[in-house]
Amino acid sequence: MFSRTGNGYDQSVSMFSPDGRLFQVEYAIEAVRRGTTAIALRNGDSVIFAVEKRGSNPLQERLGSEKIFKIDGHIGAAIAGLTADARALIDQARIQAQVNILNYDEKISVVDVTREICDQAQQYTQIGGRRPYGVSLLIGGIDPKGEPQIYMTDPSGAYWGYFCCAIGSGQQNARPFLEENYKKNMKFEDMLKLAVKTIKQVTETELTEEMVEVAYIRKDNLDLVRLTNEEKQKLLKEI
Repeated sequence: MFSRTGNGYDQSVSMFSPDGRLFQVEYAIEAVRRGTTAIALRNGDSVIFAVEKRGSNPLQERLGSEKIFKIDGHIGAAIAGLTADARALIDQARIQAQVNILNYDEKISVVDVTREICDQAQQYTQIGGRRPYGVSLLIGGIDPKGEPQIYMTDPSGAYWGYFCCAIGSGQQNARPFLEENYKKNMKFEDMLKLAVKTIKQVTETELTEEMVEVAYIRKDNLDLVRLTNEEKQKLLKEI
């Protein structure tokens, strides 16, 4: 017989082990570590998302395979982990973004969206009969005051702010690469190239335009814009 990893303490999400661990939360974090690599970068006037797409199938339609989501015109998110879990959190964030407009007549800030998602994730770490969300999100956008922001969420409900960040299976290689090459005052075009180059750095096979998803939000156009295959192909040739 194989011994249980959690020695029985992983049977309930709300059960602590004697050394203070919540195994169900750790399992959710492991699901994120096995997910596709996602990165986000920002400078003074824009936020860029890039996500690795595995196993591109020519017979498969795009619908259902997205890794970058629009929350509101000025906020987007890239994910690593279980896509179905991400959709549930994204839907909650979208509702809260519209509620904020109805209640306060102003667009929601990036940090308030992040808190809403993390509050929901944290509740699922302490309610019996449920499991934690097996997904992390890189939430980025332009605040109502015009300041670009990026936050990373964790299945535990914690979050941190970043200038640039990587999550997913390639994070251990991507983060040192970003630390070495990222600069806060980078031009938008240079950040696009760095985003694609980082995904290329962690991809085991030759990177094609079908294997990467790239999107951005800029101050001068508060909307999530996705790069076309032609634009991604051009970037790949330039790097």
